[in-house]
Amino acid sequence: MLDPRVTRLAELICTHSTKIGPSDKVLVHAFDIPPEAVAEVVRVVQSKGAQVTVRLESNIVRRQMMLEMTEDNARLHATVEKFEMEQMTAYLALRGSDNVMENADVAPEKSSIWQRLYATPVVFETRVPKTKWVALRWPTPSMAQQAGMSTQAFEDFYFRVCTMNYAKMAEAAKPLVDLMDATDEVHLVGPGTDLKFSIKGIGSIPCSGEANIPDGECYSCPVRDSVNGEVTYNTVSLYQGLEFKNIHYKVKNGKIVEATCDGYTDRLNEILDTDEGARYFGEWALGYNPHVLHPMKDTLFDEKIAGSFHLTPGNAYSGRGGNGNKSAIHWDTVMIQRPDYGGGEIYFDGKLIRKDGIFTLPELADLNPDRLGA
Repeated sequence: MLDPRVTRLAELICTHSTKIGPSDKVLVHAFDIPPEAVAEVVRVVQSKGAQVTVRLESNIVRRQMMLEMTEDNARLHATVEKFEMEQMTAYLALRGSDNVMENADVAPEKSSIWQRLYATPVVFETRVPKTKWVALRWPTPSMAQQAGMSTQAFEDFYFRVCTMNYAKMAEAAKPLVDLMDATDEVHLVGPGTDLKFSIKGIGSIPCSGEANIPDGECYSCPVRDSVNGEVTYNTVSLYQGLEFKNIHYKVKNGKIVEATCDGYTDRLNEILDTDEGARYFGEWALGYNPHVLHPMKDTLFDEKIAGSFHLTPGNAYSGRGGNGNKSAIHWDTVMIQRPDYGGGEIYFDGKLIRKDGIFTLPELADLNPDRLGA
């Protein structure tokens, strides 16, 4: 029997997230998702009167392709999938995985080929700017293990987070958007972190379940050459099949000039040397989902943690909220500033706006967990 929570989630992503209607052509792109769940998403898309196509993939098959990936093969993939994406008005990504470390033995140069020659034309140049899209993970025992939870407890957590009241979140975020739009200098302070940059003229985008599920962030972007100081991330980041811990950057005039971490410093620097834009930042965001409190090595969840921020080396989104930086990578890496993670402060133009993960201004109080999660 189909879990009724799957139907509620499918309705959410087709109505609130992407507003699917009769004029839409929708690609449902599913990795290792139970067929009955994919079929229910397809049914809900059809119920909106849209045309729908489906691409089913396997992480095990993708790993095998990546092991022997060549530039010509990556270009072939990009040609086929870019054409497919160009036919669509909407893209629904359902991403499951039985093993989040499936690509751990893919050589760095193979991952770089894929990022440069596939991800750039298909994702950054076509899907993100030209379609309505939403991406979500699928609850699996592997994800439950990452989160340190039983499978059943994780499923309960997953559906509670993913189907929360995003309309309430959107309303609560409006004062933060106004404040960020009017801000010049941002100052981030915390353990191993003392960083300043400008967001003047960049603009900000509140995210309340439209493109990511779960959601709960407001993003902007540093003026490209304005970032100076140092930042230390206190969450583990799973990227290209490896776990990066205690990532620390020293930044001068926008560029990461020194990068270290526990165990994989050489690999960290190889990623940052993917191209010229990889050592500059393409996003900065505040996280405030009241139900996501602890990291689980999954970016879609971790970047929404209440009391966190993420500062992202690599590609910037086009238009409002972006600074024009171009790169084949976009690496959302998270620092939590709640007291149980070391605390920290955020200042806008010298004024304290968040301390130890709690917004201090009255107009932002509705974004704090005690109100947003009520």
